[in-house]
Amino acid sequence: MKKIEKTNAARMLDRAGIAYELVPYVVDESDLSATHIADQLGEDINRVFKTLVLRGERPDCHFVCVVPGNAEVDLKKAARAAGVKKADLIPMKELLPLTGYIRGGCTAIGMKKPFPVFFHNTATDDAFFYVSAGVRGLQLKLDPHDFIRFANGTLADLTADHS
Repeated sequence: MKKIEKTNAARMLDRAGIAYELVPYVVDESDLSATHIADQLGEDINRVFKTLVLRGERPDCHFVCVVPGNAEVDLKKAARAAGVKKADLIPMKELLPLTGYIRGGCTAIGMKKPFPVFFHNTATDDAFFYVSAGVRGLQLKLDPHDFIRFANGTLADLTADHS
């Protein structure tokens, strides 16, 4: 078995003394969905979270939402959590220049600039959850409380289809 290369996000967690596991999965370029990742990991989709970057009404107002993999972020709820009037997902072409991450490999820590981070309130329902390790093909499995604290995150109701 080949050695798993640590990502910047993993090294940041190491420095902070936070326990995690790096879990590889097979990338399907035609299906970057969290559902595909959950299937690859043999995990419940509600434990596999996706990281989305949004913008408020001002061009310089960005924030991050981390939601269950099968959920749609509710833009009104996300805006309310971030304290802005309205919010939209950033265009895909802006993701890499803004965060340093590509679609399917974006994580809430280690972005080019720190942004406010909001986690859906179900993130702490289980003893562990999965989030991207910062590259496609690799997930971090860790205690959500540790990750939320490290990301300086806030729990909020962010989705249309989860309570």
